[in-house]
Amino acid sequence: QIPSKIVYEDPELFAFEDISPQAPTHILLCPRKHFESLTDAGAEDQAVLGKLQLVAAQLARERKLLDGYRTVLNNGEGAGQSVFHLHLHLLGGRQFRWPPG
Repeated sequence: QIPSKIVYEDPELFAFEDISPQAPTHILLCPRKHFESLTDAGAEDQAVLGKLQLVAAQLARERKLLDGYRTVLNNGEGAGQSVFHLHLHLLGGRQFRWPPG
């Protein structure tokens, strides 16, 4: 358990500021239901997975990320996943480049 600043929570999701931010805004959004990765989700999880993106958009609006923001979901070690509970990164407040990796 690492101390963190919770910025959103409801019965299905919670979100907190990343302790090692990669952008001026860097928030992690997590479902309360445990999934190691997106591969573990099923059709019954569509609503909560969609809600992750919608809450990310809400948090981006609240933080006035008008120039854009990025959401990232790393799926597996090869993609850079280091915490094995599915989580969505919301990053904003700086210019991003493409491709990301």
